[in-house]
Amino acid sequence: MKISNNRAEADAREAQPIICKTRIATAIALTLSSSLATADHSEPTPEPSALMDVIVVTATQDRGVSMIETDIGLEDTPNLSADATSLMTRIPGGARVGNGEITGQMQYRGLFGDRINLSVDGQRFEPGGPNLMDPPLSYAPMPLLQSIQVDRGVSPVSAGPGLAGGANAQLKRVDFTDSNDFSVSTDATTSGRTINDSYAVGGVLGVANNQFRANVIGAHERGDDMEFRDGTIGGTEFRRSVYGLSTGVRNDNQALGLTYRRHETGPSGTPAVGSDIRFIDSDFVNADYDAQIGGYGLRLSYQYADVDHEMSNFEMRTDPGAMMRREIKALATTHGGEAALDFAAFGGTLTLGGDAFHTSHDVTVRNPSNPDFFATAFPDVEMRRYGGFGEWLGGMGLVEGQLGVRVDHHRYSAGTAQVGAAGPMPMLANAFNAADRSGEKTTVDGVARLWSEVADGLTLRGTLASKTRMPNYVERFGWLPIAASAGLADGNAYIGDLNLNPERAWIIEGGFDWVSSTAYARPTVFLRRIDDYIQGTRTGTTNMMGQDILRWTNVDARLYGIDFDAGYDFAGPLRLDAIASYVRGQRRDIDDNLYRVAPPSLTAGLTWEASVWSATFETYAAAAQNRVSVTNDEEKTPGFVTLNLYGEWTPAAGVSVMAGVENLTNKLYRQHLAGYNQNTDSDVELNQRLPGAGRGGFLRVNFSY
Repeated sequence: MKISNNRAEADAREAQPIICKTRIATAIALTLSSSLATADHSEPTPEPSALMDVIVVTATQDRGVSMIETDIGLEDTPNLSADATSLMTRIPGGARVGNGEITGQMQYRGLFGDRINLSVDGQRFEPGGPNLMDPPLSYAPMPLLQSIQVDRGVSPVSAGPGLAGGANAQLKRVDFTDSNDFSVSTDATTSGRTINDSYAVGGVLGVANNQFRANVIGAHERGDDMEFRDGTIGGTEFRRSVYGLSTGVRNDNQALGLTYRRHETGPSGTPAVGSDIRFIDSDFVNADYDAQIGGYGLRLSYQYADVDHEMSNFEMRTDPGAMMRREIKALATTHGGEAALDFAAFGGTLTLGGDAFHTSHDVTVRNPSNPDFFATAFPDVEMRRYGGFGEWLGGMGLVEGQLGVRVDHHRYSAGTAQVGAAGPMPMLANAFNAADRSGEKTTVDGVARLWSEVADGLTLRGTLASKTRMPNYVERFGWLPIAASAGLADGNAYIGDLNLNPERAWIIEGGFDWVSSTAYARPTVFLRRIDDYIQGTRTGTTNMMGQDILRWTNVDARLYGIDFDAGYDFAGPLRLDAIASYVRGQRRDIDDNLYRVAPPSLTAGLTWEASVWSATFETYAAAAQNRVSVTNDEEKTPGFVTLNLYGEWTPAAGVSVMAGVENLTNKLYRQHLAGYNQNTDSDVELNQRLPGAGRGGFLRVNFSY
């Protein structure tokens, strides 16, 4: 661990805060560099360190390429997965919901899915599939990922409604420079893993000066089935490609930017659900305008995303026969716009803003062998949200704070369900069509995040908040009992409830950040009391596939726990870093535990760091999870420990080579949040949790100029 201990820097913490580097596979930054605020007028002003974690994936460039921590230097991240959510175990409170190699989800302090505000390059959008085969962070492939910024504890109201924190995956791009002369910049990465014979290559190439920037990005990834100690996990192969461009212009007080990306996921297995990805073709457009007018800062943006997604249950796994073949077509579109005006007020900065988002979904299930078998499982669903907020950031004597209030008006509706002559359950479709399939709600959020440096290197912080989340379209409009579980991937079938209430969380958190010349520690204790928490509850019936049917229901819940990261720099080249997380989830309406909550975990790494190379021995330990949901027949999982060894070499400026071995002892283990296998072409038994990867090597090379 290396910690900046410059006293002038410490005294001016708001302008240039202390940076703490942890290299347990990623850098968790205690603070944000002020250079971001001046590098590009189109970038949002960074939040203070008490509010955000930053996972820096690579930071090797010498000029030009945008990054969050321009003064951190090279940070190392083991290339243990193609999925960006694999990095979530590198932050306090984080965990990964593992449904497949590229379909993982982020869990944060027991909450996941759309309870967390997730975005890519600041763009919010709706995934395409009702099983979340394309969760938001799947659109941030590792070769293009620059950093992940995670809101600590609770997202600010400016980020929108949502119960937990948030995360923004920032992709590589070439930013404006400080010179009139044009310069060319690039940041490219290639990597491979033996455990699934996978490879990935991608990067950014562009040109920029102080008034113009333009770059192209591209990436391609491919992998075969994953191996584990006892064989092969069938249906874990994947293919994914991304390409796009970004450009911008600016002058002294305004900037305009435009970005376009095309994502193409080819045939990819998803063994935790009953079908696989045939393709996911997605287009993203983001336009932003930023200006300083007198003492006012104006930010405008427009966001568009279109997802075309098809699945099947017979092309990448054993054909179940003509009667049981299924094809699922899912379409999702997001239109959104945001506007914000900030100015000095009340001794700080006040931001007033508004946003509007319109999302649509349409999902149809077919049997390609029988044209009379079809059903519109989610017909012409429309979700609209119109929001306004006020947020203040500044000092209040000895205390600094961020205070915000948000009001959102939601409208939602669904079209008429259609069922073919040979289609399933026409009586349920008729009942759905006869019901009132539209409605509206208004929600109010409030957040107060406070912190104070009470001593040299010691900052106390606390949060009080009330946050909301509307039911998603799967939870509200699922009339057909199929395994559309919004990412749970537990082998059950689910139906929705048109009368679901919004979730409301009452949140209190407290902790401190302590940094010295040789050590750091950042513990947090938290409590979330959630009214009308939405969870599947059993109906006591099964569908035609023999799956248990659960109905999305409002219940009452409680989540509490503690997490921290800490480290110590020994005399000489040795450094120890650790991250620990504990969360407890309970039902308040009955005596039971919440469903799908991560067990306690610890990641610890001992690093030997020389001038141009480093080596890290790392252990990851997960406790047994015995506190499971009885009402959901959740299975317990035993604890386990895995060991990793990796090293990094920087032979020249802008060049880094990383290699290592994951799961040194070839341990057979199963993460509690892993999905349940639904693929018969596998060495994993049906309905058993998917195991973790076996022993394998990896290599990653990064070049930047």
